[in-house]
Amino acid sequence: MIKDIILHLERDPSRDVVRDFAASTAEMFAAHLTGVSFAFAASIPSYIVPNFPAGVLADLFAESETAARGTIDRFEAAMKRSGLSAEPRLVLQTEFGPPGTFSEMARCFDLSIIMQSDDYSGINNSDLIEATLFDSGRPLIVVPYIQQKGLELDRVVCCWDGSRAAVRAINDALPLLRKANAVELFIVENEKTANENLIGGVEIGRHLARHDIKIEVRRTPAADIDVPNVILSHVADSSASMLVMGGYGHSRLREFVLGGATRGILSAMTVPVFLSH
Repeated sequence: MIKDIILHLERDPSRDVVRDFAASTAEMFAAHLTGVSFAFAASIPSYIVPNFPAGVLADLFAESETAARGTIDRFEAAMKRSGLSAEPRLVLQTEFGPPGTFSEMARCFDLSIIMQSDDYSGINNSDLIEATLFDSGRPLIVVPYIQQKGLELDRVVCCWDGSRAAVRAINDALPLLRKANAVELFIVENEKTANENLIGGVEIGRHLARHDIKIEVRRTPAADIDVPNVILSHVADSSASMLVMGGYGHSRLREFVLGGATRGILSAMTVPVFLSH
């Protein structure tokens, strides 16, 4: 069940579509929505801070806090209009920064919602997305910056390769899949998956059927290096409204880094992506 949702609020009003998407999600599930805005001088590396004049730091933080409070004001106004159960949270500068703080907060929610990075506008949410995916223990939805509508579940495409991450994502997405008009299991066949018994989707299909979810199975052969492009092309061709996939990554110096397929999807996504690790 999805009854408690946490949203990362965007400072730029042009990106408030993620707020409206989160509101539509909360409305669909009769869930409580918490919007979080950070006041944080994130542009200054911690090793430089001691050498900054105190007045300069104070001005930067005051500017950041003003912007964060403006985001909170817009959130509160939108929630009053919608009549949803919602609350804002303003988080002042913390030791771990927004990614670490948000991912820790997300552990006490059913679902996180974050907007995709936008390189053209210089907005980078990659660290926030990675921290929430790997450290919260909860699923998240990444909303594309080109999104114009709220949550729609006309056709949900679930990527399936029989892995632990794929199983976790489909299980966590069950509340969404139950409400979807159509659910598709999409299998990319290549050298890595050719001999896997679970890849065929028969067993997971039976499992989902016991949850009253009927699936369609689609298979496409592709080399491993082409997987992100194949998935994105299929999402577009099938007019999917959401993509469900496992969040893949690897550990580097005790930090998780997104795998190539996951990174490729998130950089060129055109529909909301439900991720779980």
